[in-house]
Amino acid sequence: MAEVKVPELAESITEGTISQWLKNVGDSIDKGEAIAELETDKVNVDIISEEAGVIQELLFNEGDTVNVGDVIAIVGEGAVAQAQPKEVEKTVPVNVDEEKQEKESKQEEENVKQDSHATRPIASPAARKMAREKGIDLTTVPTVDPLGRVRKQDVEAYSQRSKEVVQTVGKSETLKGSQPSTEEQGKPVERIKMSRRRQTIAKRLVEVQHTAAMLTTFNEIDLSKVIEVRQRRKNAFFEENDVRLGFMSFFTKAVVAALKKFPYLNAEISGNEILLKKYYDIGVAVSTDDGLVVPVVRDAERKNFAEIEQDIAELAKKARENKLSLQDLQGGTFTITNGGVFGSLLSTPILNGPQVGILGMHKIQKRPVAVDDERVEIRPMMYVALSYDHRIIDGKEAVSFLVKVKELLEDPEQLMLEG
Repeated sequence: MAEVKVPELAESITEGTISQWLKNVGDSIDKGEAIAELETDKVNVDIISEEAGVIQELLFNEGDTVNVGDVIAIVGEGAVAQAQPKEVEKTVPVNVDEEKQEKESKQEEENVKQDSHATRPIASPAARKMAREKGIDLTTVPTVDPLGRVRKQDVEAYSQRSKEVVQTVGKSETLKGSQPSTEEQGKPVERIKMSRRRQTIAKRLVEVQHTAAMLTTFNEIDLSKVIEVRQRRKNAFFEENDVRLGFMSFFTKAVVAALKKFPYLNAEISGNEILLKKYYDIGVAVSTDDGLVVPVVRDAERKNFAEIEQDIAELAKKARENKLSLQDLQGGTFTITNGGVFGSLLSTPILNGPQVGILGMHKIQKRPVAVDDERVEIRPMMYVALSYDHRIIDGKEAVSFLVKVKELLEDPEQLMLEG
């Protein structure tokens, strides 16, 4: 018999939620094969069995919170082990009828356990996740799949039909997994449990606002020359590097160059000390279905445009496929977030603690710009926002940093030299 335990994950992660079991009781498992998927504050990780055998027991349910070191499953040899009674066997003699009744009771308990596993619906991981979030029993979800597999779209359709038919006026009954709201009695509502990652995002954003003296300064950038360089070089760049030349590499290089001029924006507060970081690991915010994550481009000061674009493309792909590792997310020194991809014209980004600076990019919009005393031209303009921790960064330093970023992006040749 072997125990499957929650492994050490990272120094800052002590617990997680079992998002789904990848094996059921009675299934065979190989050494090194995943038995469950664990959702942590930052990433989802597979829990691996260190022994080959047959799953004897699963000690937690999907959605349960487990700590590092907890035993979550038992793996044994051969067939499924019979459940052992928790009570100590009696040593005094019993009559035949009592003994028969006791055996029948044990057999009935065993049959119920076996039936519960046998009736476990076949469903895709995405369907199980959605059903858990919406509080839907998968056994009640109809499917058109010939093999009976419940898919994500089946859960979506079932949830939509449930919303349409549920009548809350004069009734206390709501959707399965939901509770009536005392503030909205008589109105249709749906109560959805927040995922662990969403809870963590919410907690950290509130913590930053409570612990940092956050201010934001704004500017705008004329991206005419950056766009001209991209148009002129994009085909050759793609042929040579097999990656597209985007805006993020320009902004990353500009940020690194500006951080070298204003090092306190690449710092961290530790008690009564300021840690000035002599390396530049730039976090790039990526939106996923499960929330915002910030993977890190390591040693950005040592990389050229192609290497930065390749890193960003790879990290974004891993984020959307839920394959980021803890190493991908740890240790950033400054963050760039681009709300412009969703159409945002102007916003105030929130610090990604313990970092003390974050740059917000926004939508490129053509606007009339006075280029001199006599001429007004239509230029592709972008508003940018720098949020910073006023505890160690003064307004003059923050404004100067943002002006430096603006100057570098409006003069790409200078950016090539200083970046």
